[in-house]
Amino acid sequence: MTGDYQELVDEISALLGAPATLENRDFGLVAFGAHDSDDDTAMDPVRTRSILTRRSTPAVRAWFEGFGITRATGPVRIPAAPEAGVFRDRVCLPVRHRGVVLGYVWLLDTDPGPTDDQLTAAMEVAARIGALLADEARAGADLSREFGAVLTAGHGRQHDTAVAALREALGQDAEGLHTVVCVTPWAADDTPSVRGVASVAALATVPAPGFSGSGSSGPGFSGSGFSGSGFSGSGGGGPVSLAALIRLRSVDRLDPALGAADRLRTGAGPGATGGIAAPRRGLDALPDSWREATAAARAARAETRFGPVARWSAIGPYRLLTALPGTGTDPADPAVASLLTPLHKELAHTAEAFLDCAGQASRTAAELGIHRQTLYYRLSRIEQITGLDLNDGEDRLLLHMALKGARL
Repeated sequence: MTGDYQELVDEISALLGAPATLENRDFGLVAFGAHDSDDDTAMDPVRTRSILTRRSTPAVRAWFEGFGITRATGPVRIPAAPEAGVFRDRVCLPVRHRGVVLGYVWLLDTDPGPTDDQLTAAMEVAARIGALLADEARAGADLSREFGAVLTAGHGRQHDTAVAALREALGQDAEGLHTVVCVTPWAADDTPSVRGVASVAALATVPAPGFSGSGSSGPGFSGSGFSGSGFSGSGGGGPVSLAALIRLRSVDRLDPALGAADRLRTGAGPGATGGIAAPRRGLDALPDSWREATAAARAARAETRFGPVARWSAIGPYRLLTALPGTGTDPADPAVASLLTPLHKELAHTAEAFLDCAGQASRTAAELGIHRQTLYYRLSRIEQITGLDLNDGEDRLLLHMALKGARL
């Protein structure tokens, strides 16, 4: 499908005698024509960023939309604005299908610019691009619905039926190697284009281990080869998380998943984190992959050391903690509850550092930058507040789990 877009963009470039760039309605780059390297003004900062990063900034998007391109049915001329990084006048050809804008073809305006006849011919090509984008969106909507159904189907016949439908929708890719990415919370009104993503679904609440979650309507995006328009399900009153199915070439190369998670996270709103499940072949274990991805995303939110995107294989004890029902939502264990109040924040930090350092006093003191006698005093206060014995293995385990669980 990408090749079809490229051919149509090249056709517009030939018609108008100028390099054209095609972006979807979210300003994600779809295809671009060859640029004349001798023309230094052909690549201003806005166009350069669009081609190199495959999308424009929200500020640039808002600036261009201010010229009415989302409502226009014909070419729109936009003047240069050096202060915004737009050094050359633009011509925007809205790409529409049945009255809905699906993208934009961009050209640098020239003097003299294209004639009305040339622009009319170019708009006819833009209409063909719109039909392609609409077909891709419809196919992606079906795929997204099937993907979401698998993740929320539970067990038994319902799961088997959902997997069979998704397998048919994916075709030969169904039995390939893949992983699942979770981005949470998902607060965006729309989603960016992400290449290499097979399908996407927005799901309400992060399900518990039995995966009894429920779907909720969510936004969608256009991917490479497939596109999604969100999964519509029932119920769900919790925060929305985005699930994405990512194709992989090998189990030790997660670059496509890491890249997709980062790009999705940038469109999710502030504070969003991502999680990546262990790679698997086939579709039968997709609910397990979703559980792992949501666990990793929660761990990334709890522990900054994991980074904004965490792999399930790298979150250590959080693999177990995130699987416990109510972790991070139920009241803390009575023995530890007092320690977790703001009044004892420093003591809680000391306790966690001590347990992270395997109870080694010298290592803990160095980690905290305090004298060992200060550490011993704090540890005795921790024992007084909690009633736990830090020389007892089970008491240590309880305290460590409670401290880590509180982060979730």
